[in-house]
Amino acid sequence: MPNELNHATSILTLDADAQLETPQSKADLIWHEIQNAYRTRKILTGKLGGIEKTEAGSLIAIIYYKDFRTVIPISEMMLNLVQDNAHDYGELSLRQNKILNNMLGCEIDFLVKGLDTKTRSIVASRKEAMLKKRQIFYLDTDSSGKPKIYEDRIVQARVIAVAEKVVRAEIFGVETSILARDLSFDWLGDARERFRVGDHILVRILDVKAESPEQITVHADVKSVEGNTSKENMKKCKVQGKYAGVVEDIHKGTVFVRLSIGVNAIAHSCYDPRTVGKKDEVSFVVTHIDEERNVAVGLITRIIRQNL
Repeated sequence: MPNELNHATSILTLDADAQLETPQSKADLIWHEIQNAYRTRKILTGKLGGIEKTEAGSLIAIIYYKDFRTVIPISEMMLNLVQDNAHDYGELSLRQNKILNNMLGCEIDFLVKGLDTKTRSIVASRKEAMLKKRQIFYLDTDSSGKPKIYEDRIVQARVIAVAEKVVRAEIFGVETSILARDLSFDWLGDARERFRVGDHILVRILDVKAESPEQITVHADVKSVEGNTSKENMKKCKVQGKYAGVVEDIHKGTVFVRLSIGVNAIAHSCYDPRTVGKKDEVSFVVTHIDEERNVAVGLITRIIRQNL
């Protein structure tokens, strides 16, 4: 074809000393990087961009590494689902599919397991990459005899899934769930409003148990890293004071309100004839302050604006 580039011929550029990178030359460079990673067992990081089924009906995860499509079989994604009578949530493949759907867009570490140079196709394993990182960060020790990850250390984590009341994070090869109450000192009605799949967040390691690469559990929180501003803001809160706020949650008749002055508040009654709902803007009167729980207690006098 006349418009195709002849890669054996150099491109004449406006700048005599410049070298122009073509899409093909960029792809060649990345492919060379992938080949080196395969030989050296280097961990690469890509984005979970798709979920497909093979002709045999098996699930595969599609990871994109700098535009190169990488296939990871579901058995190599390290989705450790408990299978027993107490955890009978339906067909395994449906559960795996649901988990992968929630993870779409997240970062995935992987080790290249196989290459086809002709088609430039890649098969990889997330499981092997995670086990390798677990060994490095949880089991190997430095000169002081401590591993890289230990209790009370602040580390960076990847958000791999978010639900209303929980964030799933991967901390150097180990997945852990962080409940809403551990995400913020503020009332947090929906974690999806503050966290997104693909985010990098700072967490504090509360507890870690590492027996082997296959047996590691980690508990962490986010709120202790961010700090509690409500204690300082509570000084602005006065008994019989009236403040605007937003309803963050409702549970068993108790309404959890985040006041505009940065204080958590609880209401057990609402004087507005309308039914209060989540995200409604309300007027709140403080009747007393619970210093032990660091919350204002009172009642909702009216709904300023309803979240319809």
